[in-house]
Amino acid sequence: MRAFTKIAGRAVTFAVFGASIAMAQSTNTAAAVDGRWDASLVSQGQVIPFRLDISGSGPALKGTLFDGSRPNDGTTSATFEANKLVLKLDQYQTTIIATLQDGKLTGSVINTRILPANVAAPKPADADANATDAERLTKVEFGENPYTSSSFQAVRHVESAEAEPADVPPIGGSWIIPLSTPSAKGENAFRFIVEQKGAYVEASILRVDGDTGAYSGSYKDGKWVLSHYDGGRPGVIEVTAAADGSLEIAQRGGIARKPVAQDGSNPQANRRRQAAGDAPSANGDAPQAAASDIVGAQDSGRFSRKLIAYRPEVERAKGLPEPDDYKTHTGVRDPNEVFKFSFPDDHGRLVSNDDPRFKGKVVIAMVTGTWCANCHDEAQYLVQLYAKYRSKGLEIVALDFEEPDQQKGLSREQAFVKHYGVKYTYLIAGDRAQVWEKIPYFTNLNSWPTIIFIGRDGKVKATHTGFASPASGEFYRQLDVEFTSNVEKLLAEKAPQDVTVARAVPVKAGQ
Repeated sequence: MRAFTKIAGRAVTFAVFGASIAMAQSTNTAAAVDGRWDASLVSQGQVIPFRLDISGSGPALKGTLFDGSRPNDGTTSATFEANKLVLKLDQYQTTIIATLQDGKLTGSVINTRILPANVAAPKPADADANATDAERLTKVEFGENPYTSSSFQAVRHVESAEAEPADVPPIGGSWIIPLSTPSAKGENAFRFIVEQKGAYVEASILRVDGDTGAYSGSYKDGKWVLSHYDGGRPGVIEVTAAADGSLEIAQRGGIARKPVAQDGSNPQANRRRQAAGDAPSANGDAPQAAASDIVGAQDSGRFSRKLIAYRPEVERAKGLPEPDDYKTHTGVRDPNEVFKFSFPDDHGRLVSNDDPRFKGKVVIAMVTGTWCANCHDEAQYLVQLYAKYRSKGLEIVALDFEEPDQQKGLSREQAFVKHYGVKYTYLIAGDRAQVWEKIPYFTNLNSWPTIIFIGRDGKVKATHTGFASPASGEFYRQLDVEFTSNVEKLLAEKAPQDVTVARAVPVKAGQ
C-alpha cells in the first residue's frame, strides 16, 4: 500500500511538472496568441480601439482586422516566436510588432514607405530623439517622414456582463451632414450611414471619394464612442443624439497631415496634396477652413472637429445643401473623344488602349493608388466583378498613381496586387501631382478612386467618383446595381465593324 502511495505521488509530481513544461512551451507557440483581442493604437494622442483576431499557426498564422463586425482585411504574413508577434500588412505597408507578457500584447504599429531594417533607427527628424518606438508618433506628410510609429497594445476579449442601457436613442438609417466650409473637393455635404442593433452601432461617413469604413461601438453615458482601424483610416468619433432630433458628431482623431504651404515653398508637395483632394487647387476646389476648426490643422471642411447630421427630410426642409452626385461629380470634356492611355505595367512593359486585350471590349478604367484606403475597398469589389464578366467581354485597367519613392520599387503596389488577387491590368501612370496632365479628359477629376466606363468603341460612357464600401450599406448596394447595369448595358452593344474582339485568355495576378 505504501509502495502504491509512493508511486502515485511520483506520478502526480511528474504530471504537474509535465503540465508546467507544456504551459511554458505553449506561451511560445501560436496557441498563446490565438483568438480575439481587444487592441488599440494611439494616434495624435487619441486611443483608437479596434478588433484583432489571430488564428492559425506556422506559415498559416494570420491576423484579421475588422470593418465593424465584418472581417475586412488580413495580414500578408505573420510570425510568433519567443513571445514576439509580427503581423505584416504589406498592402498598407503596415507592421504590428508586439511582445506577449502576462497575457498582454504591447508594442508598435509602424506604417512606412520604406521600413527600416532596424525600426529603432534612424528616427524621423521631427521626432523626439529620446522617444521609444512605442512612444513615437509622427504626423504623416507625403514626401517627408519615411515611417510613423504608434504605440499598440491588446488584451484578450471578454464579453461584457453589463446590461444594455434602457434609454438608447434610435439613430439607425441615413443622415446628411451639411458642411459649414466646403471640402477641398468642393462638396457641401456628406452622408452618415448608421446600422443599429440596440446599444451597438456601426456607422460610416460617406464622402464623394468614399467612406471612412465602419466606426463601431456601444452606447454609454449618453453617447456612442465609435472607433475604426483596418490597416488604414484610424479614427474615433463620438455621436450624441441632440434634443432637436439631429446628431452631433465629434471627430476625435486619426492620421493628420500638415497644412499646405501657402507661400509656394513646396509646389510639388502641394500639387500632390491637391491631386489627392486634401487641399484646395486650381481644379475647382474650395477655399481653406479656419485652422481652429479642423482636426490636425487640416485645411478642408471634411476634417472639422464637429459635424451635425440631419435626417434627409429635415435637411431638405431647412434648405441645406445635398451631397454631391457620384455619377456627375467628374465630367467628360468630350464624349466623342476616344479615351487613350499608354503607361508601363509593374514590369516596365508599355501598355496602351490599342493593345489587343482592350480592342472591341467594354473597359473599366480607374484612377487609383495603393496609398488610398477607398481604393483597397474598390479593388476587392472589382476583382469579383472581373471574375464574373471577363469571359463576356469585360476588361479592367488600373491607372495607378503612386508617390515618387514608391515608383522606385513598387513594393506596396506589388503586395496590393498579390494580396487582393488582382488579375486585371495594372499600369503605373505616375505621381499624383501628374494626374491632370496624364488623364486630361475630365473636369473636376479630384478623387481617388474615380471609375471610368468605356464602351466597345473606346469612348467614355459614364464615370463614378469614389467608392462606397459595404460599410455604407444601401449606398454600396446602389453602387453594385449601378456598376452591374453599366457593364451589362455596354456588353450588350456590338463592337464597331472594323474592330476584331480578342478572346479572353487566363492571366496570372498582376499581368
